[in-house]
Amino acid sequence: MRIAFIVGKFPTVSETFILNQIVGLIERGHEVDIYADVPGDTNKIHADVEKYNLLQRTYYASTPSNRFLRILKGFGLLLGHGYKEPAVLMRSLNFSKYNHTKYCDQGTVIRLLYSTVPLLQKPAYDIIHCHFGPYGLRGVLLREIGAIKGKVVTTFHGFDVGMYPRQTHPGIYQKLFQLGDLYTANTQFTANQAIALGCPEGKIIKLPMGLDLSKYAFRSISLGNGEPVKIITVARLVEKKGIEYAIKAVAKVAANYPNLEYCIVGDGELRQSLESLIAQLNLSEKVKILGWKTQEEVRQLYAESHIFILSSVTSASGDREGQGLVLQEAQARGLPVLSTLHNGIPDGVLDGESGFLVPEKDIDALAAKLSYLVEHPQVWSKMGQAGRTFVEKNYDINRLNDWLVEIYQQIH
Repeated sequence: MRIAFIVGKFPTVSETFILNQIVGLIERGHEVDIYADVPGDTNKIHADVEKYNLLQRTYYASTPSNRFLRILKGFGLLLGHGYKEPAVLMRSLNFSKYNHTKYCDQGTVIRLLYSTVPLLQKPAYDIIHCHFGPYGLRGVLLREIGAIKGKVVTTFHGFDVGMYPRQTHPGIYQKLFQLGDLYTANTQFTANQAIALGCPEGKIIKLPMGLDLSKYAFRSISLGNGEPVKIITVARLVEKKGIEYAIKAVAKVAANYPNLEYCIVGDGELRQSLESLIAQLNLSEKVKILGWKTQEEVRQLYAESHIFILSSVTSASGDREGQGLVLQEAQARGLPVLSTLHNGIPDGVLDGESGFLVPEKDIDALAAKLSYLVEHPQVWSKMGQAGRTFVEKNYDINRLNDWLVEIYQQIH
């Protein structure tokens, strides 16, 4: 099959789940092209991006943020490419039909033009797989104007059916739900949110994001004599990840068990405030923010750690977690995990078996479960094995990619 992926950024270290799908499809003999708005962080490129020459398969529709420059460049695109498929280009500029008021996406009209240009004179695709709702909407609009051909599959991840419709309006996906062919969601919670927005219940399938388990070697976790208990979080430094609550819980536990270390892998808008919190709690020697790491570096940090924390919360603006794939990564490595009763997270953790789930923003509950894990290193191995078995059964990317191909074939 010929498959097009429509995404926001590519490549990006925080969305390896998309990369895993793309690589899996290529390995199964399918031809994949990638259409993105902009590149991600090119300083941290996954080895598979180079191994499969994915940048040569990627086409960008970069749109200037400045309105004047956006319009000026748009004229340049029309002049430079207008001879290819003039009717398609003109349909992309149908202001009455594709105005930003209708779709609550500022610059939609000019963005359709920018997104159309890389597609000109491309052969038809069998499947157009769009990750995140706004790109699914763009996918069906591009198909409606004739810029791309193929069945449109949209994957929802959480933000796109929670926060995004509140930022715009609940009817944002009306066109997507009318014209899309199939939808997938990473958790049942995400699927239910999409259905509440109008997604046809019979057209949405729960399909978790998966892991290449061959890259996550299981090890039985134990604590060496005199070794500090090493705690790890991997997350963007944004409010919904709840990292401040994990830091405060670590501070409470460290008061009684000073021989511990906590490393936070990631970056984001809250880095400075979190570093200030660490300093205020006198944790600078115990808690470190490491910034972004490659997938290989993250796996090595998992191998050096004993306990994983992801203390996700609902942000003040209503933003929420989706699947929390890092929880499955940590369990695959054999780490006991500590997280929250938040959105789709309970789908991906065996509470009381592979880890513990506590209420959102409950620092005392986080600290109590963390203290239990610190005090009882003898349970780590059993919990880690339960987590590994659970992930093998439910999140193996090879099995999930086989299932993805079956889903494609259902509508092809």
